[in-house]
Amino acid sequence: MRSGRKARAAEADTVTIPAVSAVTPVIEVRGLRKVYGSGPTAVHALRGVDLSVTQGSYVAIMGASGSGKSTLLNVLGCLDTPSAGRYRLDGIDVRQFNENQLALVRNRKIGFVFQSFHLLARASALSNVELPLVYAGLRGARRRRRALAALELVGLSDRAGHRPNELSGGQQQRVAIARALVTGPAMLLADEPTGNLDSTSSDEVLTILDRLHDAGKTIVLITHETDVAARAQRTVHLLDGTIQ
Repeated sequence: MRSGRKARAAEADTVTIPAVSAVTPVIEVRGLRKVYGSGPTAVHALRGVDLSVTQGSYVAIMGASGSGKSTLLNVLGCLDTPSAGRYRLDGIDVRQFNENQLALVRNRKIGFVFQSFHLLARASALSNVELPLVYAGLRGARRRRRALAALELVGLSDRAGHRPNELSGGQQQRVAIARALVTGPAMLLADEPTGNLDSTSSDEVLTILDRLHDAGKTIVLITHETDVAARAQRTVHLLDGTIQ
């Protein structure tokens, strides 16, 4: 009986990934709203956002502090749930999933790149890139091959054994990009990816994103810098929780 309950629990936390046609938007948001609190003190962070991002697009989302871009980032990354509206990620209606299932969706469908890198300090570049594959259940030599290939893609295969404190800021961000790519996600979601970098390192990172876009990767980039947004194919402006 106990094994049967375990099997049912495991089944409840699985995610069925449907086949997606090339014309299906990677992101499809309709009437998205997010409200924090209630009553007269409620904060309406998103006010009916509609957004569609097709496969292979490179989209920059811009907005001042308080515009709602951080909230939108959290919703698009399945780190937070909307108060109302619909969000389909690569053909999946994410509203149907519980927390464990959303974690699986994040692992399989989204590659995250953050401003602060979020690398494990005591782990090598290779081990940091392997981490999402560990969570995905990939083992041994296959995991290592994929991680090395991702590091090669960002020009850091010769730094695979280096720890973060042995790498420059730009190199650390390139390791973070390799980690984001290693699972073959439907979308790369980059949150201020050049915010902690000097101009030379910023250009190196943005050039990698350019190459990824040219190769067909879908990229959504959150930024407040106009020169960074200019590298994107399309810019979306947020103001007071709405798209302008």
